[in-house]
Amino acid sequence: MKLCVAFLNDESAATAIEYGLIATGIAIAIIAAVNGVGTALSSTFSSISTSLK
Repeated sequence: MKLCVAFLNDESAATAIEYGLIATGIAIAIIAAVNGVGTALSSTFSSISTSLK
């Protein structure tokens, strides 16, 4: 009986899920930032290449 009560009171899995959601949010933010920087950097190199020709 004590084992069942201890299992029901255990919230460590909920904490792991919360950390997983936080990590997912951070990963999405990093991907969006890198994508934006990559696009800006590509256009900068294109304009430099055009100027050198």
